[in-house]
Amino acid sequence: MAISICTMGFGTSVSSYSNLKVKTFENTSFLCNSKNPFRFNSYGSSRCVLSRKSCRIRATLLQENEEEVVVEKSFAPKNFPGNAGGGNNGEPPDDSSSNGLEKWVIKIEQSVNILLTDSVIKILDTLYRDRNYARFFVLETIARVPYFAFISVLHLYESFGWWRRADYLKVHFAESWNEMHHLLIMEELGGNAWWFDRFLAQHIAVFYYFMTVMMYALSPRMAYHFSECVEHHAYETYDKFIKDQGEELKKLPAPKIAVSYYTGGDLYLFDEFQTSREPNTRRPKIDNLYDVFMNIRDDEAEHCKTMKACQTHGSLRSPHGKLCDESEDDPGCPVPQTDCVGIVDCIKKSVADPQVSRR
Repeated sequence: MAISICTMGFGTSVSSYSNLKVKTFENTSFLCNSKNPFRFNSYGSSRCVLSRKSCRIRATLLQENEEEVVVEKSFAPKNFPGNAGGGNNGEPPDDSSSNGLEKWVIKIEQSVNILLTDSVIKILDTLYRDRNYARFFVLETIARVPYFAFISVLHLYESFGWWRRADYLKVHFAESWNEMHHLLIMEELGGNAWWFDRFLAQHIAVFYYFMTVMMYALSPRMAYHFSECVEHHAYETYDKFIKDQGEELKKLPAPKIAVSYYTGGDLYLFDEFQTSREPNTRRPKIDNLYDVFMNIRDDEAEHCKTMKACQTHGSLRSPHGKLCDESEDDPGCPVPQTDCVGIVDCIKKSVADPQVSRR
């Protein structure tokens, strides 16, 4: 996915859009669009606050037939999610010192994420400059790791009764399922033919898993932002490949696993990870290898949007969860339970309120 990165001086550029029909880059001091593409629940927030110094914003708009694929970048280290006290004048809210501390924590988190992502990209660029399928194999082996790392931590929280939200488990599993099929496609294309590529990808994946588990336990916001950075890079990589090799790809047949996954009868999980879309609104066509890579690229864009939504704590909603909004008395609908952010916060709340672990 297209990683739009400002300078490392605690600044990342932010991909944003105000009108899908505009196909030019625009500079603006606004970070947040008034119409958020994500569905938020009652305990989520979509407000944002702008920094004193405006950061250059680039809107990357790509078109497939008549539908544009828009990839948004999350708030930059100099821009922070705010509260009701924030305005639209570019000034941060003047609340408590704890809010100021949180701003600096976000700056550090995102700067570390960008440094890590840039380092990995440079390594991959060096090793896989002219070996596209092998690079994609490594990317997809790594890309699916965060989602089952998230699920591992969420299951731990469930075991202690700290946080039980089925939507997160459903969406993250669907994301992992999608990335796994990307990996199967790359294997069918021969991306795993060399033992070195398999060795490198698998060992990076093991390290990445434990790193993500620790990061997610300490700061889910940081873990989601890091995953967003990885998905941006995947989007950018596939998009460049399509532009460079598009004509050749149209002459090649689609792998069987791709046809089965994208045009199969049961597309519930395919709809589930695309939290910015209504179910059944995207149904890919697979006529050749070009279509396969177009759909993989667009999948990465959807992952990126979902990771952005997850950075607002408690905001993620399953695309299939609308029925519960319309029937609150239905016992089948999940009831929000104990809410905490990271393992430190969960332990603190469980100690302060002994009833927490029994809920």
